[in-house]
Amino acid sequence: MFDPKTKVLVVDDMLTMRKIVTKILRELGFTDIVEAADGLEAWEKTKDGSVGLIISDWNMPNCTGLDFLKRVRADQKLGKTPFLLVTAEAEGHQVAEAIKSGVDQYVVKPFSKEGLKAKLELAYKKFQSKAA
Repeated sequence: MFDPKTKVLVVDDMLTMRKIVTKILRELGFTDIVEAADGLEAWEKTKDGSVGLIISDWNMPNCTGLDFLKRVRADQKLGKTPFLLVTAEAEGHQVAEAIKSGVDQYVVKPFSKEGLKAKLELAYKKFQSKAA
């Protein structure tokens, strides 16, 4: 699992959803969590290179989670940052597009603490295998 000191960026246009994800992350032991309301704000918060994990909603105004993912993956400094997309959308073509764009895990709403933890563990394994 990710180090609990990993800086986690939670991106969602709905404050309630950001608070739910943040609460679960704190329960899982994470201590350094920052939030953003859309992909544009999130991009500003990642540019310094300190974010070690991104959990982003897909459907947001200004810059969607998928567009933010593509921007992160295209950046030389940020390109390998573990990235989870959270969405109510579970259609096959969307999942395929997210995978093609380099998402590490895909979390479908609604989800439980255990469900998010399992996806984080899978994302960590994928991250470790990419780093090796």
